[in-house]
Amino acid sequence: TGQGVNCFMLDPSIGEFILTDKDVKIKKRGKIYSLNEGYAQHFYPDVTEYLKKKKYPEDGSAPYGGRYVGSMVADVHRTLVYGGIFLYPANVKSPKGKLRLLYECNPMSFIIEQAGGMATTGEMNVLDIQPENIHQRVPVVLGSPEDVQEYIAIYKKTRM
Repeated sequence: TGQGVNCFMLDPSIGEFILTDKDVKIKKRGKIYSLNEGYAQHFYPDVTEYLKKKKYPEDGSAPYGGRYVGSMVADVHRTLVYGGIFLYPANVKSPKGKLRLLYECNPMSFIIEQAGGMATTGEMNVLDIQPENIHQRVPVVLGSPEDVQEYIAIYKKTRM
């Protein structure tokens, strides 16, 4: 409804959802990236460069941990709870992205933004995209604002 994020859990003994976390906020920066690295040979340079910075930080800080389940809801939930970044960017095999705007990217982007995070295609905010068809695919990168801003800076440097 545009008034923040509350988390609920189903209590099967009473058949009702119980409020477990109120006014959830995502961390400004996380320590986890979530991405299907099976597509690494097809990544565009922005993704390759971003991953290199997360895995092998030049400033001596701890590298990010890679976690990827393959379920967008599970991966985005972990990103919401622990902070970090979820990426399903465009690649050589899927230049328009793989996930669907209306029923995958928009709902998750809305939740992340309501919790104080960001969601982008690299070029624009996911929620600003005007749908062209019901199954439209788009690239998506979402999560902690500092992590997403860092990705956008690399995207602009390498792609625009």
